[in-house]
Amino acid sequence: MIQSALIRKQRIILCTLLVLILLTIIIGMGLGYASLSYDRLLPTLIGQGTFKEEFVLFSIRLPRILITVLAGMALALSGAILQGVTRNDLADPGIIGINSGAGLAITVYFLFFPIDVSSFVYMLPLVGFCGALVTSFFLYILSYNRREGLLPTRFVLVGVGLSMAFSGAMIVLISSSEREKVDFVTKWLAGNIWGTDWPFILAMLPWLVILIPFTLYKANRLNILGLSEPVAIGVGVSIEKERISLLLTAVALAASAVSVTGGIAFIGLMAPHIAKALVGPRNQLFIPVSLLMGGWLLLLADTIGRNLVDPDGIPAGIMVSLIGAPYFIYLLFKK
Repeated sequence: MIQSALIRKQRIILCTLLVLILLTIIIGMGLGYASLSYDRLLPTLIGQGTFKEEFVLFSIRLPRILITVLAGMALALSGAILQGVTRNDLADPGIIGINSGAGLAITVYFLFFPIDVSSFVYMLPLVGFCGALVTSFFLYILSYNRREGLLPTRFVLVGVGLSMAFSGAMIVLISSSEREKVDFVTKWLAGNIWGTDWPFILAMLPWLVILIPFTLYKANRLNILGLSEPVAIGVGVSIEKERISLLLTAVALAASAVSVTGGIAFIGLMAPHIAKALVGPRNQLFIPVSLLMGGWLLLLADTIGRNLVDPDGIPAGIMVSLIGAPYFIYLLFKK
């Protein structure tokens, strides 16, 4: 039974995060290489703007903003699942190699397979999912001990090694490729939000619409998996079945996000930790907070990064790393 005071606190935090996201969206819509005055935002939104204003807002700003929020939510939820399943507070799809595995698959597909313009947008999440799935398979096999189960420390260490290996493989692959394709992959590695068009939103939405409710439905199972394995078995949970289904969910969420945003780490690490600090460790409470926190953090990082340097700005992945790396070191010293 969750205390009513905690539920009330969660609702206040969720409302606050929604307001922060809305304010950041409004600020982001007006800022950029092609400026759009704030007194013209509302008329442009309701169809009374000039051709330039409508083009800037609906073709450039809004798709990027929505993609950033959705990707941040997906990465935060993926990190929350991974931390619960592995019982390791340092688990993050960017740190343990899942993002890099998806990126390597996308790189191979982009460099060596014929690209069909009509299906390219929708193929990327599937290709990224296949790469991330292979990565998670090796990660699970190398971190599993028959007597002790999944070893949390080994899971992270193996993941860091795989992440470095896959990043190195991507660099080797692009070293002899065409200039245009090299530019795409290097932007992906830096975490540059490149999928800034409406079809990319349509490609991501089905994954989130299905997997977010599924994770919330499995929240109580995540609570049990966060305990020791004997306790989970004692209450009748099929550990391997639940763990694999939730790992697949985390992989799919991460792959759908990085396929359009590039290699972004630390969102999946920071958002769940901040959410737990605010409302406690119960998944029913902190997962909704983590979702909004992840969306806001990535949106904030991208809004700041793209306006610091003209015309292209600083990639969101680099901005998140500037925030996330010190937080990662803090967690290492703390635990």
